[in-house]
Amino acid sequence: MERDTGRRRRSRAERDAVTIEIGYALVSATVLALAVIGVVVAGPALAFDPPEVVERVLLRVGVALAAAAFAVRLVTVLWRFTARERARRAALDGGAPYGGMDIAAYLEERGDGGADQPSQPGRTRPDS
Repeated sequence: MERDTGRRRRSRAERDAVTIEIGYALVSATVLALAVIGVVVAGPALAFDPPEVVERVLLRVGVALAAAAFAVRLVTVLWRFTARERARRAALDGGAPYGGMDIAAYLEERGDGGADQPSQPGRTRPDS
């Protein structure tokens, strides 16, 4: 006997979107971490000739900041994707996302456009 959890299975396109978003989050977090290492460690080490003790401290601080930046970027990207995906799935399932609003009101409140935003230049309504 199967239990109905109220969730439907994800389509292939949805699984692909999740995979791409995870890849994007990992790549952008890595680039950010490398940039932090470059600014905190490599920049001062190349610009100045610090003593060995200072270089070790810079390296440790740089690695710690890079790890924190990596984690924050990764979580932020995936959190935003999850919020967009929930709103999209709720709209497709006929439910209302966040606070009982429909998707147009939700997007308009966030500033991402809404029902009055034309889908193409020169059009007055999205369905015209």
